[in-house]
Amino acid sequence: MTENKFVAAFDLYGTLLSTESIAKELSTHFGDEKAQSLALLWRRYQLEYTWRLNSMGQYEPFSSITRKSLYHALADSELSLGDAAIESLMKAYDFLSTFPDVIPALKMLSETTTVPAVVFSNGTESMVGNSVKSSPDLGPYSSLFQQIVTVEEVQKFKPSPETYYHLARKLGKHGSKAEIGQCWLISGNPFDIVGACAVGMQAIWVDRAGKGWTDHLSKEKPTAIVSGLEEIVDIITGQGT
Repeated sequence: MTENKFVAAFDLYGTLLSTESIAKELSTHFGDEKAQSLALLWRRYQLEYTWRLNSMGQYEPFSSITRKSLYHALADSELSLGDAAIESLMKAYDFLSTFPDVIPALKMLSETTTVPAVVFSNGTESMVGNSVKSSPDLGPYSSLFQQIVTVEEVQKFKPSPETYYHLARKLGKHGSKAEIGQCWLISGNPFDIVGACAVGMQAIWVDRAGKGWTDHLSKEKPTAIVSGLEEIVDIITGQGT
């Protein structure tokens, strides 16, 4: 991929794919209100587990973390589900829908040859591959992504620097600081943005909620902030503001 100056690396969960359908499935068991709070708690523990494992120098596959964090969220909420319901929720990750702005952006991206795209995720190869190909919305555009890059090989999670250097190597952009700066991460997760910027990558934060950048831990800030993915092509190619 080194023949292209810039490469767009898309985070998957929370950036391209929405977990809203997970909340809908949970609502069939617990009703809308409990389902929403449970889905948020599940996501919180899912991310917290990855950060704890990074801090301890340990690794478990993201699929295992996703299952364990669900059990944790259920226990905290004093709720329970049977094995069949748990398996159904795990399987739902293969059929997530995209955010409304994703498909128009991918159509635009497919019309340019100057910005190749990849997926870059904490998930396992199997989990991410299934999610990309089986999503009813994203599946038809799966061929647009030249690679699926996961953290499985380095056994670290974002925002560990090793994960972003791994991405750069996979993209053939690891030879110099300038080459790393040709990697553009697109993510809706602030921790992902600061992790990419910390190693010298460019990063576009997708602020769909329109609340602005509120992260105060790191000096790192996004290269650009967008309200929707349709803006990214012009930004990467230098035509946008």
